[in-house]
Amino acid sequence: MEGEEISIGIVGLGMMGCSITTCLLLAGHRIVAIAPIKDDLINAEGRINKHLQKSMMENMTQHDPDYYSEYLTITENYNELKDCKLVIECTIENIQIKESVYRKIEESISPKALLTSNTSAIPVSLLQQHTQHPNRFFGLHWAEPSHTTRFLEIICGDQSDIKLGEWLYELSYKWGKEPTLVRKDIRGFITNRLMYAMYREAFSLVENGYATVEDVDRACRNNAGYWMTLVGVFRWMDLTGLTAYHTVMKDLFPTLSNQKDIPLLIDKIVKEGGRGILNGKGFYEYTEEEAKLWKETFTEFSYEIRELALKYPGDVVKKKLKK
Repeated sequence: MEGEEISIGIVGLGMMGCSITTCLLLAGHRIVAIAPIKDDLINAEGRINKHLQKSMMENMTQHDPDYYSEYLTITENYNELKDCKLVIECTIENIQIKESVYRKIEESISPKALLTSNTSAIPVSLLQQHTQHPNRFFGLHWAEPSHTTRFLEIICGDQSDIKLGEWLYELSYKWGKEPTLVRKDIRGFITNRLMYAMYREAFSLVENGYATVEDVDRACRNNAGYWMTLVGVFRWMDLTGLTAYHTVMKDLFPTLSNQKDIPLLIDKIVKEGGRGILNGKGFYEYTEEEAKLWKETFTEFSYEIRELALKYPGDVVKKKLKK
């Protein structure tokens, strides 16, 4: 199937835009990266080169960053997108801003090109109403760091052509992904609906005095964090006692939090200016050195967990059966 030969546009070169660009460069694509923000125009090349350098050190590529320079164009000029068959928008979660960006993109690309959004919060069916060719519009929901994780959701809006969604699904395997094709649009898609249900319960446990922030994080790391790289929730139940889960659900589900408001714990932190490791104020307090080391440690972990995950792909048992 056609894959590496196509040129791809990335619009928005913040943290995720740079890691998505890195992922697609490693997969062999030519990339036109648009920086709508001046700071990103200045800093994006350095961020991408840092990812590429680390990827070479971790044996994800045999090429140094200089090799990829001929495959990467960083510009403010949307006209450079004219030959791209796929464009990925990576701007902030604001419909007005995205609509403005889509207008600029569609002035330059072919009507046959696919336009996608890396939104994680706005329904794709709503966004595609702001495009000229909604049947060719999809959500492409990535996880950070995009070049090390297996995760990708491809989301069809109400007007999306499912065949084009299936084409993106097949193409994304060439990007090192184990994708999920969301055939019916829903707010939050799949992973965020699962994860935010867990976040909500975590807040409830802390705010009602059952555990501390540290206790909840420790429980996540040492239970779900122990098995989720290998299997998802349904396979986990199959492996560890399906009938027991059925029994527990009857009594446990009615007691779980169904809070609809933003939890007070996060609301207070954000309203007081907390931004996590970006400014040292979050659920934990960080010195400048601690914040730096947590960021570096997360990067180190993302490459090491990738190596482990590659040993256990989704079809690991099928492959063993063929031996």
